[in-house]
Amino acid sequence: MFINKSPCGKNNICGETLARLRKQRKLSQRALADALQLAGLDIDKNAIQRIEAGKRFVTDIEVLAFSSIFDMTPNELLNPEHD
Repeated sequence: MFINKSPCGKNNICGETLARLRKQRKLSQRALADALQLAGLDIDKNAIQRIEAGKRFVTDIEVLAFSSIFDMTPNELLNPEHD
């Protein structure tokens, strides 16, 4: 049986990193959602909240958009050990 969850039971591996990056830049979840919408990704504050909590899967398109917003590569974003 396949399990589509991270080893810690979450639906994504980048949520905690996204929360940390967002807080480092002093962005609210709404401000991040607004920036993503300006970049062409239809996402709202509630989706950001669910992603950061690990309750929502993240698509490859979203990974690219987050990477662009935070000026990093997708691999850096998906590596929980990245600082």
